[in-house]
Amino acid sequence: MLDSTLIDKVTQIAHQAGEAIMEIYQRDFAIYEKSDESPLTEADLAAHNCIVNGLQAVSDLPILSEESANIPWSERQTWDKYWLVDPLDGTKEFIKKNGEFTVNIALIDNGEPVFGVVFAPVLKQTYVGVVGQGAYKLEGDSRTAISPKTKSEGEQWRVVGSRSHQSPDIQALLAKLGGEPELVAMGSSLKLCLVAEGAAHLYPRLGPTSEWDTGAADAVVRAAGGKVTIIESATNVFDEHAKPLSYNQKESVLNPYFLVSC
Repeated sequence: MLDSTLIDKVTQIAHQAGEAIMEIYQRDFAIYEKSDESPLTEADLAAHNCIVNGLQAVSDLPILSEESANIPWSERQTWDKYWLVDPLDGTKEFIKKNGEFTVNIALIDNGEPVFGVVFAPVLKQTYVGVVGQGAYKLEGDSRTAISPKTKSEGEQWRVVGSRSHQSPDIQALLAKLGGEPELVAMGSSLKLCLVAEGAAHLYPRLGPTSEWDTGAADAVVRAAGGKVTIIESATNVFDEHAKPLSYNQKESVLNPYFLVSC
């Protein structure tokens, strides 16, 4: 049972990081390359520092962030429990200023995400999930419990996808579903959250991601009652024996392909 005070504190840390990002996001900037001087890098680092300082004030667990990804495997493999952070997920969304980027904080316990906070500062939406305790969405003063939605008979499949070009593998998967699946476009880790809250049935990821891209939203999905499972083959996406996505179990922080489902 995760302490409610810790849940609230980590949620607040995510919100503070989002505020730091927004100060930079609201400027008129024209430098889009991710260099040491770019607004994007400035926003990344501002959020990273905010989150690391905040987590160190409430916990003595180690922290793996996209902005501190050079921690060697020899050290990481000794971690049973740690914080997994993506200070700003959604580079393209940040640059395009479409608002679909997120702050992500996850608690990983023996390879499994057990607690996650995903905050979209422009949309003013926060997803929080604690495995075994449920998941909810915060909007303004409202707090709403969320859960995945199973496809009913005769209903169209709603499949989350990228705004960019769909790969042949995704096209083949959509064809396999039959009918005319509706593609729901979304950026960043919000794609997983759409399945968690029942706004979509599936999110197949047949492209590269890193563990910090998924950890927080993965926890939200699992807490809500959904699944995030490994795709061993693009031709066998719906494997009922598929293993759940795991974290910090190998030197590489790259994820295999995966399926988020209700």
